[in-house]
Amino acid sequence: MPRPSVREQLIDAALEVFYREGFHASGIERVLAQAGVSKMALYRHFRSKDELILAALRRRDEVFRHWLMTTVEQAATTPEERLLAVFDLLASWFRGEASKGGRFCGCMFLNAAAEYQSGDDPIHAFAAEHKRLITDDLERLALAARATEPRHLAERLAILIDGAIATAHVTGRPEAAHHAREMARLVIREALDRKPRPAEAAAAPA
Repeated sequence: MPRPSVREQLIDAALEVFYREGFHASGIERVLAQAGVSKMALYRHFRSKDELILAALRRRDEVFRHWLMTTVEQAATTPEERLLAVFDLLASWFRGEASKGGRFCGCMFLNAAAEYQSGDDPIHAFAAEHKRLITDDLERLALAARATEPRHLAERLAILIDGAIATAHVTGRPEAAHHAREMARLVIREALDRKPRPAEAAAAPA
């Protein structure tokens, strides 16, 4: 396997350091030590720390969403089951069992938005874009499940996902994913129940 380029080494190191230790708390020297490259090499590829942070966030978005949606496709056979499987994957990630999801230190994008609070900041803006892309992915699953309002369902599920991530991060309780899954089941059922189940239809008065 070819050795990663210096740029790739820097992005990989920044992703690990910023996610684990925070953005403002982590100096460039910490990233350079992790990558094993010089400051001169850094500034040949990135003009500033913020530019490196954005590159790390883009990589995290790409890797995380690919892992999430690919694994969901493999974990379940129906669109409805795949929507619920998202929460099973969160549980594995929270417990440190999902290596491709990365070690759990909360949501890197929520962390970024908290540290860069201005909506005009490119880092905050990309964090918001990641959340929109996650909702888009959920909407595709909701469309496949024939939800009556797929975007509405996707937005509700995205809120449950972020709530589970934040709760597990703050409290250290991975079962937050299980609680969110139970709520998601109700939300999904409501979105998909367009007509009575056969048993209910049979019981209805003539």
